Amino acid sequence: MALAAPRRLFLLAFAGCLGMLGGALYLEHVVGLEPCPMCIVQRICVVLFALVCLIAALHGPVRLGRALYGVLALLFAALGALTAGRQVWLQSVPPEQLSACMPSLEFMLDALPLQDIVRLIFHGTAACAEVNWTLFGMSLPEWSLLAFVGMILLSLFQILRRS
Repeated sequence: MALAAPRRLFLLAFAGCLGMLGGALYLEHVVGLEPCPMCIVQRICVVLFALVCLIAALHGPVRLGRALYGVLALLFAALGALTAGRQVWLQSVPPEQLSACMPSLEFMLDALPLQDIVRLIFHGTAACAEVNWTLFGMSLPEWSLLAFVGMILLSLFQILRRS
């Protein structure tokens, strides 16, 4: 049985990321859900993963190039999974144990050094722990985590495939 061509898999992953981003934009602009800083970091990870997949699909690399694109995609997918996993964990913490608010991401980017921004974002707030929307009983961060796990698996497949 022949495996799917690497170029097609990268293109399929890119299309899946476009679908995810379209869904996120729909939930933000039509439904009215406001993304927290952790959600924005997850979106950035999806965009970066999608760009790697698009470039890889256009390039059509052979074994070494495919592995390099796979490692880069794995890096962005793992960062997204880490962020989504942290947000899923925050949803299990009682709201009174979380800080009430955080400065906007734009303010933090203008006023704080990078390590403070990362610390504040991953510390999370009650807003990051709110469950405003579910589908089949799963919250957005849980769906994001599931998608990032799929991205990680695809990246590992591209890295480890022989042909």
